[in-house]
Amino acid sequence: MAHVNLLPWRAERRKQREREFYMQLVAAFVVGLGVLLLWIFWMDQRIDNQNERNAYLQTEIKQLDVRIAKIKDLEKVREHLLARKQIIEQLQADRSQMVHLFDELVKTIPSSARLTGLKQSGQSMSLDGVAQSNASVAEYMRNVESSPWMGHTDLRKTENTHDATRMPYVFGLDVTLSRPKTDETDAGKSPSQPADASSSAAPAAVPAALGAVAKATTSTPVKPAVASTAAAGPKPLGAAAVTGGTKP
Repeated sequence: MAHVNLLPWRAERRKQREREFYMQLVAAFVVGLGVLLLWIFWMDQRIDNQNERNAYLQTEIKQLDVRIAKIKDLEKVREHLLARKQIIEQLQADRSQMVHLFDELVKTIPSSARLTGLKQSGQSMSLDGVAQSNASVAEYMRNVESSPWMGHTDLRKTENTHDATRMPYVFGLDVTLSRPKTDETDAGKSPSQPADASSSAAPAAVPAALGAVAKATTSTPVKPAVASTAAAGPKPLGAAAVTGGTKP
């Protein structure tokens, strides 16, 4: 005998499908929520990691700023030391210059002229003197320009005083100092290296040079200012004027 199902099976199946749909929907929501939470956790971890890296970089930047400041201070100290080294090298180079200059003054001055005063300022020297004629002044200028320790010479003044002396012409010269190449090479030596013979004999050579200047230019004795200057030894560049000799 056949069985006839008179229950509303379609409604039951529809309800079953609705239950399955809601269950799938809840499962999808739970899965999505879990994925969202995982993603938020992962992003928080990345943000924290980046913050730690930023903090580390900031710390390293501060340390580098301190090192850069120290390096700048060291560069300033280095510049000061280099400046002092250059000054010491310049003094070392000019140590024997005055001796050579006095020696050249003896060699270059003609017998018809004599010096009454000289003044050195840096790499320039002013010479004042008297001569018998303008030809003697011109000869003296040629001798000075041919000297290895003195270079270009400018005639500052020359005039005839028309007095009854043997040397009536008064002249003034501006001389640019120079240094021979061999002396420039020797000047590069350190202060610990031994100086040459002329440098070592500098204190003893100055009195002899001054005496030779006085003997070559005038027969009268040199003023005490010159003698005291000679006894004091060579002076560095920029020394005050040294005056010597008197009119006959």
